[in-house]
Amino acid sequence: MRITRVSAAVTLLLAALTACGPTADTVTDDAASTAAPASEAPVTGTGEAAEEPSADTESTATLPDMTGKGLQSAQDEAQAAGFYLLTSHDALGRGRNQLLDRNWKVCAQTPAPGAHATGTEVDFSTVKLEESCPAGGDQGEPEEAGSTMPDFAGKSVKVARQALDGSTSITVEDVSGEDRMVLVESNWQVCSTDPAAGAELDGQPVTIGAVKFGESC
Repeated sequence: MRITRVSAAVTLLLAALTACGPTADTVTDDAASTAAPASEAPVTGTGEAAEEPSADTESTATLPDMTGKGLQSAQDEAQAAGFYLLTSHDALGRGRNQLLDRNWKVCAQTPAPGAHATGTEVDFSTVKLEESCPAGGDQGEPEEAGSTMPDFAGKSVKVARQALDGSTSITVEDVSGEDRMVLVESNWQVCSTDPAAGAELDGQPVTIGAVKFGESC
């Protein structure tokens, strides 16, 4: 009976030790399963600095000759060739805006036809379809007035007003004898000014006598 009791005690002791913790194999497996994954080492190059891409150079294209074409057609053709910075002006120096492009035609262009950078601004010198291009080239608009009255004879009332100081009081009169109202100043030409051309300007009011283009002063 004594031997049986000892064997029973040994059996209980072994059972208690087994329940208290995992075996060495179990600890090793758990540690392996919970270990943080090793981070991948960054891939290194050969030690040479990476070459940065160079900035794209501006492309070039051939600008066609638009002389004699309608302004709308000239603009469309310029854009088809790769030029998108387009502008136009009144070749007769009257300061008129090209509101309806189909009513204007091209007299000249800047730059001239040929190869140019596509970022180049293209300026069309234009007149209305029923008008003739100026034989001597563009009729320049007068420079801004300084201390003396410029000679505005034959220029449009619009460009004369633009050349005078913005604070100047200006009265425009129809000198044809019809006493018409001057509404679209780019359609009227200057016949006379008071003060006259060459007179000193010192803030005094200015009177412009005008008739419509095509009429005699």
